[in-house]
Amino acid sequence: MDYELYPHKKLINDLRKGNESAYVFLLEKFHRLLLVYATSLTRDKTLSQDIVQNVFIKTWEQRKKLKPEASIKNFLFKLVYTEFIDQYRKLQSTSALEKKYADTLNQFIEKTDIEEIHNILDTVKKEIEKLPPKCKEVFLLSRKEGLTNVEIADYLKLSTKTVEAHITKAFSILRGKFNATTLILFLSLSTLN
Repeated sequence: MDYELYPHKKLINDLRKGNESAYVFLLEKFHRLLLVYATSLTRDKTLSQDIVQNVFIKTWEQRKKLKPEASIKNFLFKLVYTEFIDQYRKLQSTSALEKKYADTLNQFIEKTDIEEIHNILDTVKKEIEKLPPKCKEVFLLSRKEGLTNVEIADYLKLSTKTVEAHITKAFSILRGKFNATTLILFLSLSTLN
């Protein structure tokens, strides 16, 4: 259906009522345009796809708040920009956290001899071997192979939530056995060879 043939107020009203065909129309009409806009902001196609997907999810979740007199196009573009800012802040927070981990790791390494570091890594590896089988498999795919949760879920035919639960469980078990510095050291230096 052409945008001109779907009057704006009717589109908004249909969306507010939960009409899925109106939502599909919205996706078809604006997805590409929003993706181009998001990519111009991020310079990262994958991140842009995530942003646009989040925008459409939020639009559906907030559909009852849409106002028939407001431009849906402007609404969607504002959501893309807001989502971009949120993603940027998350990346900045992650960078600050990574710097803190790196600083902690450097201080630890300066004070510790190489043999002790190898002993720590071996001890952590032995504890990983004691994890429940599926938990261990997911954890190793995440840490050793560097796969994302989605990739692991796809590979093992599990839901992403199940993968997240296994990784959380593994970290919980390991945190109970080691201090934070030991885990940072292990996760930073070890590829679990």
